[in-house]
Amino acid sequence: MILLTGVTGTIGAQVLRGMPPGVPVRVLARDPARVPSSSAQVEAVAGDYGDPASLAAALRGVRTAFLVTARVGGDHDAAFVAAAREAGVRHVVKLSAAAVEDPGATDAITGWQRESEALLRDSGLAWTFLRPRAFMSNTLSWAGSVRAEGVVRALYGRAPNACVDPRDVAAVAVAALVEPGHEGRTHVLTGPEPVTAVQQTEELSRVLGVGLRFEELTADAARAALYARHPRWLADALLHSAGRQRDGAKARVTDTVARVTGRPARAFATWAGDHRSAFAPAGGTTAGR
Repeated sequence: MILLTGVTGTIGAQVLRGMPPGVPVRVLARDPARVPSSSAQVEAVAGDYGDPASLAAALRGVRTAFLVTARVGGDHDAAFVAAAREAGVRHVVKLSAAAVEDPGATDAITGWQRESEALLRDSGLAWTFLRPRAFMSNTLSWAGSVRAEGVVRALYGRAPNACVDPRDVAAVAVAALVEPGHEGRTHVLTGPEPVTAVQQTEELSRVLGVGLRFEELTADAARAALYARHPRWLADALLHSAGRQRDGAKARVTDTVARVTGRPARAFATWAGDHRSAFAPAGGTTAGR
């Protein structure tokens, strides 16, 4: 039995979709009705990281688990790992982040991710860490201004990021869950090349068949916008991350997706083409590919 968490999120939903037929899967979700699958082989159970009894029930009979947590500084990882150890789980595949391996990443989010990895590494359970670069799907945050104004606004528009398609992250996760040989391994996951926000804007313009304009945000404007939307510690972490990207810390490309899945990582052009409807003006048309 394989247990999946985070299935209502960006990666977890893709992992669930990619599980091979015939593999017994159990899903832990606060609201099982939101689990995006109707497959008879998927058992959805209600539970929460803060409810030890629900964790124990969900982990009963589980051999391998996919762990996704998002509460920075919280105890969700500790609660899950303790319950997994008690239940006799053998292997945990954890979604982490590429920034963990960068000594220049000193923000609160990366610090929490390092602590979470260390907790699992020291637990006595077999582990696999997935460390993706930024998701290509993060550009969906531009969809509103693209539809309404034909504009993309971002900080450090010419800073490169070897962003990765979430579907490729999920494919590696599935491999780590169902194939032998991933225990004790760290998979750093990127796209096939670094791209900038300016280049992503140009690609979206081509895919949509409309002219889009890129507007560079000043550091002050970006800070003000982030402070208005997020707690200060989170905004500061995001600004620190953007500064590292400006300095080239996110440009390195790996071949991990190809090595693990047997096919190349998807380019941003592919992701954009597959998601062009998200950026298209309401009632408008988009160019085909």
